[in-house]
Amino acid sequence: MAKQHWKGSVLLAPVPPTLVSCGTMESHNVLTVAWTGVLATHPPMTYISVRPTRHSYGILMEQREFVINLTTSAMMKETDFCGVRSGKDVDKFQVCHFTPEPAQTVQAPLIAECPVNLECKVTATQEMGTHTVFFAEITGVNVEETYLDSKGKLNLQQCGLMAYAHGEYFALGRKLGNFGDSVRKRKKKPQPGKKNS
Repeated sequence: MAKQHWKGSVLLAPVPPTLVSCGTMESHNVLTVAWTGVLATHPPMTYISVRPTRHSYGILMEQREFVINLTTSAMMKETDFCGVRSGKDVDKFQVCHFTPEPAQTVQAPLIAECPVNLECKVTATQEMGTHTVFFAEITGVNVEETYLDSKGKLNLQQCGLMAYAHGEYFALGRKLGNFGDSVRKRKKKPQPGKKNS
């Protein structure tokens, strides 16, 4: 198949369009961040990349903590709004009708309407061209009980999460399988007429 070669760019997709809340319960802000991901399992590490021109940048540098709130397809307009409007001009919590809730390990509030909230404490920062990367340890996770099964497992596929790909939002589709399916041994089906000993 024919392919075109383009110069290097950030064409890595899809990514999660998250809402990052910062500040305190009394004075808070929220911004949309798609440049985020997992860095390590033990300790659980993540990052967010933020332009220094963003209103939240100063808050993040001063407080050194934040909450990553996962977004649903139903929150697309609010998520987009928080990415194109500045907290210095408008109270985005109020405009988007978000409910701030206290976190357990950080001062920054959770967004109650989001099904999963990751409480994060900044461990280091690094300037990377247009953005500053905030490396952080995930110090707490809050999950909506509605999406827990009888064994306490979180069913993320039921949350209606959203994805972002190069300027466009998408609803996540159907489940295709599980990690390890490609090497998992299949159980042998009992043959008719044979008794299991």
